[in-house]
Amino acid sequence: MIALLVAVTVSFGLAFVAMPAVIAALRRHNVGQFIQEDVAEHSHKRGTPTMGGTVVIVATVLGYLIAHLRIWSPEAGFGLDPRPFSAEAGLAILALVGMGVIGFIDDYQKYARKQNLGLSKRWKFGGQLLVAAVFAWGAIAAGVSTELSFTRELGFDLGWVYPLWVLFMLTAAANAVNLTDGLDGLAAGSSALVFGSFVIIGFWQFRNPEVYAVDGALDLGILAAALLGAVMAFLWYNAAPAELFMGDVGSQALGGAMAALALLTNTHLLLAVIGGLYVMEAVSVILQVGSFRLFGNRIFRMAPIHHHFELRGWPETTVIIRFWIIAGISVALGLGIFYGDFISMEGGLS
Repeated sequence: MIALLVAVTVSFGLAFVAMPAVIAALRRHNVGQFIQEDVAEHSHKRGTPTMGGTVVIVATVLGYLIAHLRIWSPEAGFGLDPRPFSAEAGLAILALVGMGVIGFIDDYQKYARKQNLGLSKRWKFGGQLLVAAVFAWGAIAAGVSTELSFTRELGFDLGWVYPLWVLFMLTAAANAVNLTDGLDGLAAGSSALVFGSFVIIGFWQFRNPEVYAVDGALDLGILAAALLGAVMAFLWYNAAPAELFMGDVGSQALGGAMAALALLTNTHLLLAVIGGLYVMEAVSVILQVGSFRLFGNRIFRMAPIHHHFELRGWPETTVIIRFWIIAGISVALGLGIFYGDFISMEGGLS
């Protein structure tokens, strides 16, 4: 429990302190955001410093590492007794950093070209494929379950399909968070709620090993706590009117981390419930594109759907808060399903 508190506190503190210096440095080098011309209300955001997700990644990793330094214990008193690291948390960090690197290159390409055009789809997918392949190989080598899961394993082993499933989850989550990152604080605030839920799930699985056979559950909870702290610090500067955007480096990394936590805590399909807001955003784009290509008509004024409500006249802050409410309901529903399944399992074991 102490390690969870240390992780969230340290990552928050490091990110919070570093952000002003990073914002100033990005402004000096004119590393600003390129804004879609379709939304005239966003024209004032052009040039706002971006790539703030880099700070989130660094603060998360440092917060996680520092949380493993046990300075005092009731048994040994003061000293330096590092906690062991789990292979599962290492895999989640791989997804976080790996997907973040892809996003960083994408952001840098946009900065170098001075336009909203980064990596090509081929190179981006190739990078995601590499991260997914290494993740799947490492997961299998570490003995991570390859069964499809909801709140726990469903008894259906994915076998050779597992690497493809990893690729789908990583890319789907990363792209969904990226689509959601279109309003000040929307992606950051909603992802904080999602990572908070994984803190609870990881700790709960650790405390109930007779129900959940998840190795490294506490360590995954510690990493989720570090992510929560770093994202909350970023949200301080990303709240409307934003002083800093996370960029693709942030959205890709956060989406990759969500997918990794779901894969490693055996909550694959539950992520679609917990991350219901991201599913809604992604589906709105799919429906918009499909409707236009098949029938020549658009369902929404603009996709992703948060822009639709902006064009209908909702103030940006209204859209953000209402979408945060949707994210909160999704997380609460997901945790409720998770706990309800635990109660039914516990009754069956007693």
